[in-house]
Amino acid sequence: MNQLANLDTGRIEPVVERLHALHPRLIDLSLDRLRRLLADLGHPEHRLPPVLHVAGTNGKGSTCAMLRAMVEGGGAEGGGAEGGGAEAAGQRVHVYTSPHLIRFNERFRVAGRIVSDTVLADAFEHVERVNDGAPITVFEVITAVAFHLFAATPADLCILEVGLGGRGDATNVIDRPEACAITSISLDHRDLLGDTLALIAAEKAGIMKPGIPVITGEQPPEALAVLEACAASVGAPLLRRFRDWTIEPHGDGLRYTDAAGSLDLPRPGLPGQHQVDNAGIAVATLRAARRPAIWQSLADARWPARLQRLHGRLASLLPPGWELWLDGAHNPGAGVALAQQLDTWAPRPTHLVIGMKQAKDVAEFLRPLLTRAASVWAVQEANQHSALPIEAVVAASGGLARPGPTVHDAITQIAAAGGPPARVLVAGSLYLAGPVLQLDGTPAEA
Repeated sequence: MNQLANLDTGRIEPVVERLHALHPRLIDLSLDRLRRLLADLGHPEHRLPPVLHVAGTNGKGSTCAMLRAMVEGGGAEGGGAEGGGAEAAGQRVHVYTSPHLIRFNERFRVAGRIVSDTVLADAFEHVERVNDGAPITVFEVITAVAFHLFAATPADLCILEVGLGGRGDATNVIDRPEACAITSISLDHRDLLGDTLALIAAEKAGIMKPGIPVITGEQPPEALAVLEACAASVGAPLLRRFRDWTIEPHGDGLRYTDAAGSLDLPRPGLPGQHQVDNAGIAVATLRAARRPAIWQSLADARWPARLQRLHGRLASLLPPGWELWLDGAHNPGAGVALAQQLDTWAPRPTHLVIGMKQAKDVAEFLRPLLTRAASVWAVQEANQHSALPIEAVVAASGGLARPGPTVHDAITQIAAAGGPPARVLVAGSLYLAGPVLQLDGTPAEA
């Protein structure tokens, strides 16, 4: 995959091609290549502000968005800050996430701002020169670029999202984060991480460090047992939901409780029942790291393509009163969460438009959704990376899905069929979400 696609500068394309040519013939899943490059760069990873490290299968990006919103303050006024009063608002935060949806720059927030094309291109060219043709993966270079950018600009906090797994992920060169978080674990990337929840949980647990608190939310019992065992073996305090902290609906918002007391919180700015767990993980992580925060700014968290209501060009194809939603859910656990969300929405027909990535468990993703759908449509966009053929989605649905064949075509056919006000939900892949946002004319930068 060209991980640097959609960067708005011609300077980066030659760098991309040269980097792909340096990909090692054997992937050893050690961090030695990156550590060598970082040493040659002067160890930018040692010059970062305090780090929060976030792993998991589902919810990593949402949790990072909530962490950022509460630390930056989100424009909140007055009180609500812990460990610093109102001055906690306006904290400068670096954030590294993946993948991007439209522009590659989305992956890098430097002191609260998405990096510019020129600054990012300069950073890539510098890291490439320092690497000097040595074997390296593209994601390792991307991570080195992030650390290089972050070390050059003062900030109060750095939030790092694991790219894949945890133990062998490039972000795991950070030796002493202030706290780690592990969000919901599900079956995904089984070819790389293992084909059981226990094996995948063990890979996620690889970010644990001696003495560093680890926060986790609701987990399948098989995964939770592994996290507990790994935390004990490493000597990392594990703070888990329902035992060390809780978060539950309370009035119009939420109430979070741990050993330090209770907080009354607003509902997260990200819709979905599953976001309550992610909100609790974010709050517990900030409390464990003793970071100042504006708790009410949880309501200001934004993260594109996570149950996002669209109002642009694609939405205008639907009759008045209809809704168009976009979600990046793409694995069995996310399918269950999406189905639970459908059950909480006001009753109306829901039409599913599904486009998925190759190597995903399409049948298991669709299983909880098919019985809740008025119709199912299989789609594939021309610029959708590693898209699963439409025929494969149809087969995985047991023949229930109809070929779109594109999102525009599917929505047009759904609208033409008429009927009472309904909702259309486009889901199945973050690599589909980017093209959909472009088609709708909706920016992808939160």
